[in-house]
Amino acid sequence: MHKVYMISGMGADSRLFKNIKLPGNYQVTLIDWHVPKRSDTLTTYARDIVKQYDIQPNSTVIGVSLGGMISVEIAKLMQLDKVILISSIKADSEVPWYFKVGRSVPVYKAIPGKLMTHLGFLVKPMFGKMSTDDLALFKSMLRNSSPVFLKWAMRAVLNWRNNVVLPNLYHIIGDNDLVFPYQNIKNPTAVIKGGTHIMVFDKAAEISALLAGLLK
Repeated sequence: MHKVYMISGMGADSRLFKNIKLPGNYQVTLIDWHVPKRSDTLTTYARDIVKQYDIQPNSTVIGVSLGGMISVEIAKLMQLDKVILISSIKADSEVPWYFKVGRSVPVYKAIPGKLMTHLGFLVKPMFGKMSTDDLALFKSMLRNSSPVFLKWAMRAVLNWRNNVVLPNLYHIIGDNDLVFPYQNIKNPTAVIKGGTHIMVFDKAAEISALLAGLLK
């Protein structure tokens, strides 16, 4: 049975995929974040995930946002069947302008990690309109996130560099993504109309159909 690994975004956990439905002939593993080492980069963190979950060559890895960047790093460590990004970027050439500002003026360093878990009021303005239930779930995921992980992830994401082109990579982006604007994405596989950064929630049926087709 073909193995599929799914990795959520920063401030989220495996509940992010609650509305995503894949065909029954796949063995799906939802990956949870672990607390990183202080010296970890996205590359070394990806290597630890491979070991922890025993990810084998010729599997498929699906990543949302930060999970997409980790998926790229996993694909650089081994030959995957497919790597599928949702609401993410595949190279640092696709980063939005505020990433570049964040690298020059790392304001995140002054924000206590614990405070980052209580920024739920920013979810809706940053990620877009969502149902009351989905908003409550996302705030819950953020509150349950490790402050250490969030602080590390901010630094690791801002400092991520990649220019390796992966031939087996598929990229799904929303045309209303405020975090990673689709205009920055080079050669996307699919652009979801009305899709926001958390379109795995409210566009789950459309994305599930796309994933089913790609997995074939």
